[in-house]
Amino acid sequence: MNPVLAVTRLHLTRKRMTFGVPVLYVGIVAVLSILISLIFWRAGSQPGTAGWIDSSRSNPGLVWALGGFLGYMGVSSTATTFRFAITLGATRRAFTLGTLLWNLVIAAYLAAVLTALAALELATNHWFVGFYIFDIAILGNGNLPVTFAIVLLGVLSILTVAGVFGAAWIRFNNRGPILLGIGIGLVVVVAVLILVPQAAQIIAAFEPWWLAIAAGVAIIAASLGSWRLLRRAIIR
Repeated sequence: MNPVLAVTRLHLTRKRMTFGVPVLYVGIVAVLSILISLIFWRAGSQPGTAGWIDSSRSNPGLVWALGGFLGYMGVSSTATTFRFAITLGATRRAFTLGTLLWNLVIAAYLAAVLTALAALELATNHWFVGFYIFDIAILGNGNLPVTFAIVLLGVLSILTVAGVFGAAWIRFNNRGPILLGIGIGLVVVVAVLILVPQAAQIIAAFEPWWLAIAAGVAIIAASLGSWRLLRRAIIR
């Protein structure tokens, strides 16, 4: 078997973690969002009004909850699997590419699930009562192709970037993720300091495709970073 596919298959042995738990998180957050909507309804807010729609679509709870779990998933996929994969004969390059492919499988799966749920929400006129759970601003305001692209790139970015922290832990133990986090933080601060004088012009000229480019750059940089860290990692 191709060594890259072998690593991906190794990750896929954790079927519950790959396919079950992320959807469970989506379901839990959806139920919580419905309960919150019911509370506001009982408090006097009316589904379908402009204020209801604006506030419901501004709720990022689904993304934050799922993003936190995916960050953990990205770190653990590297930190807990690398040594075992190497002992089975995988090269460090094959492990990096196989993990990236596994990340892509998860991203495509969740993109399909969330897009299907958004389509169902639209088809039922927001669950027949005007509840906005998946038709939200951060997921494209009900534009299904945009929803799919946002989830695909977002999930892939989170998993891949989180994987760098797992690789840093393997390479440098506990101090690795700390130093990496400090380094990324310094880069962000310097970038903000440089760009602050042009902030108004940047905001005025902003285009959504910039985020897609940024996600692509983050995915490539994180994958290269993971490979370079793992290439020198010592197997204990």
